[in-house]
Amino acid sequence: MGQKINPLGFRLGATQGHHSLWFAQPKNYSEDLQEDQKIRNCIKNYVQKNMKISSSVEGIACIEIQKRIDLIQVIIYMGFLKLLIEHQKIEELQMNIQKELNSVNRKINIAITRIVNPYGHPNILAEFIAGQLKNRVSFRKAMKKAMELTEQAGTKGIQIQIAGRIDGKEIARVEWIREGRVPLQTIRAKIDYCSYTVRTIYGALGIKIWIFVDE
Repeated sequence: MGQKINPLGFRLGATQGHHSLWFAQPKNYSEDLQEDQKIRNCIKNYVQKNMKISSSVEGIACIEIQKRIDLIQVIIYMGFLKLLIEHQKIEELQMNIQKELNSVNRKINIAITRIVNPYGHPNILAEFIAGQLKNRVSFRKAMKKAMELTEQAGTKGIQIQIAGRIDGKEIARVEWIREGRVPLQTIRAKIDYCSYTVRTIYGALGIKIWIFVDE
């Protein structure tokens, strides 16, 4: 049957770049990889902790990490800047990451970049849908609303898939919906993708989103 491949890995080197840029010796590679994961988790936890209760969307689209010998440069792409705008918050986050990695000889530099159309980004959309599903909104309504938000961001096509015990039904199923065109086979088509897990009261739901940006 159809073999599904991650659209981001499939397009590496063509329309997609890496989110982590560094070079490591083979024996240190796994440590550096775990370090990256720690940095990303640390940032997400910090944003979640300092978030206003009202908005369920964290607004982090992606986190890029560039490492040199004495410096770790972290670029956070955010959709909604009201969460991490203050200077002392960024410094506090830097201290947290430094503690987490306990790296004495390396400086950590955090930059925050704002995204123009936050809802044209699959991670932020997935968080939006997750918030809706946690509030017991019916999944079709949530998907339709997400599609409207993406269309306003000016994308060419979107596909959303939700899998699991939808609406608390006994039997798990997969529901999907597509608008516009999503050419997954075309390598030069820039497609943004994310998979996101929502923990609801009746179990975990998986959300997958493909957004066709342009060729």
